[in-house]
Amino acid sequence: MSEADGGARERLYHVNGSLVPADEATVSVDDRGFRYGDGAFETLRAYGGSIFEAEAHFDRLERTCSALGLDHGLTREDLSSRISETLAANDLEDAYIRLSITRGVQPGKLTPQPTVEPTVVIWAKPLPRGGLEGTPVWEGPATLQTVKTRRIPDAALPAGAKTHNYLNGVLAREELYDADEAIVRDLEGYVAEGATSNVFFVDDAGLHTPTLEGSVLPGITRAIVLELAEEASVPVNEGWYELEEVRGADEVFLTNTTWELRPVERVDGLACEAPGPVTALLSRLFAERVERQCYRE
Repeated sequence: MSEADGGARERLYHVNGSLVPADEATVSVDDRGFRYGDGAFETLRAYGGSIFEAEAHFDRLERTCSALGLDHGLTREDLSSRISETLAANDLEDAYIRLSITRGVQPGKLTPQPTVEPTVVIWAKPLPRGGLEGTPVWEGPATLQTVKTRRIPDAALPAGAKTHNYLNGVLAREELYDADEAIVRDLEGYVAEGATSNVFFVDDAGLHTPTLEGSVLPGITRAIVLELAEEASVPVNEGWYELEEVRGADEVFLTNTTWELRPVERVDGLACEAPGPVTALLSRLFAERVERQCYRE
């Protein structure tokens, strides 16, 4: 019986090329990912045993490692193989997957050494089936709260890099009171994103989301939603948005790999339709793509 079916199967992690029981999976206290947040990660999702949009995730991982100057020497084929081994060892087909690569153990100073022996960790946990017959991982529409914590500007830390230093999101989430997700603004006060999500809203002019010219993570699900909207002839706008534009929107929803599209019912206490017609349409189109790519091959 699999863990997803309620069994007591012991989870296995993939650590530096080997599958090990979760309670034996360790990383050195001298690892730079632990000491400095000097590492990259990707959150992926498996549907029916297939990694959804794997190439897009690997592309972003490469961009993150390039931004960090982390030449880990691993190929996509090697990483894909390790992910497949992790899923198989845990008897998982529908799963959350986290892939982490750090610069490894390098004694001495803050300055990284040119030779890298990376630490590579992959772990997975069961999620519900996705696609047209799927069940959302979230329970009900989200509530959003604007927080004081601001998004780190791209000039300080590349916005497109998914690094182990996640304190910005942690501090944003710590501010929440009776809300599911934070609205994080940039230093100029424009809406940037959620703590772990991209933000979309709908008004009479169509679909809107903050531009990647700002301090916004280029989410994989974000890109798919924009593509699906254009295919469905929904007007698409990427720009710089004031908080009041989101608060006054007809519909608001969030995207990330795990949530897919999650409708929002309140923004700072103000109600919006959840899900509204555009959110419902895009959610269905997203489910159809997952079904087509991962369950019907």
